[in-house]
Amino acid sequence: MTQRRAGEAGAIADAKPGNLVDRLAPVAALPYLRLARIDRPIGWWLLLLPCWWSSGLAAIAAGRAGPDPWHCALFLVGAVAMRGAGSTFNDLVDRDLDAKVERTAGRPLPSGAVSPRAAFAFLVALALLGLLVLLQFDRFTVLLGIASLAPVAVYPFMKRVMPLPQLVLGFAFSWGALMGWAALFGRLDPPALLLYAAAIAWTVGYDTIYALQDLEDDAVAGIKSSARLFGRLTRLAVGVCFAAASVLVAASLAGAGAGPLAFAGLAAFAAHLAWQTARLRLDEPRLALRLFRSNREAGLLLFAGLCADAFARQV
Repeated sequence: MTQRRAGEAGAIADAKPGNLVDRLAPVAALPYLRLARIDRPIGWWLLLLPCWWSSGLAAIAAGRAGPDPWHCALFLVGAVAMRGAGSTFNDLVDRDLDAKVERTAGRPLPSGAVSPRAAFAFLVALALLGLLVLLQFDRFTVLLGIASLAPVAVYPFMKRVMPLPQLVLGFAFSWGALMGWAALFGRLDPPALLLYAAAIAWTVGYDTIYALQDLEDDAVAGIKSSARLFGRLTRLAVGVCFAAASVLVAASLAGAGAGPLAFAGLAAFAAHLAWQTARLRLDEPRLALRLFRSNREAGLLLFAGLCADAFARQV
């Protein structure tokens, strides 16, 4: 049963086989869950983690025992909703391009499992859920969250005209690095801005790894990516991005007055990124996908260090 459902129109090529969505979701809901990437949770994890980092960093700066649990819960719901909305918008814009790429041809829109009109209605519903979550914060944070829509709206078009579209993706996916700080303090300060820059560098690095899966198809379809731009220097470029991310996080921690446990979390994060870079092979797309997914663990290591540092100050 699992194999049949996973192979239906609208299935995603790089979703894990036998995932809960394919096994348990009603057949009628499958295309929409796939459209929102619910069968690929790594997307919303990578959107969520900068939010949690920012909440942890803000807790350290404010002398609290840990990030605000309510804020973290709201960020979780918001990340899932907005990842789904962003993916749906991206697929609406890219449905003709996706049909030309083997890995994406089975997506719900190019495969015909969901019509463009139905996808647009689904997008509106997810965006409204995201807005409902956002309205739980103060006015400054609400306005900051609304501003994040600009890079989200621009990103799908950058793959056609910009040799490094991952940079725009970084602007969008890293926005949470500003949100946790803003939610606690009602403003932005240098540590949050440095964390945002770090998250952008991290995003460019991990999405370059992800783009290695589509090198040949992207060239045929005319889709631009950092993996195509860097070519044989991709491994070096990923290493530079990850090194920059680590240095910028260190500057952010220092600016927030973080202690040894936060820096220990950063060391674990940086070591994981170095391991990814060392393991990377340009001609192994399956390995690239595994390394890309492992960034959830890398991000959680940093978050654990931030939480431990905040808690230790209260003991």
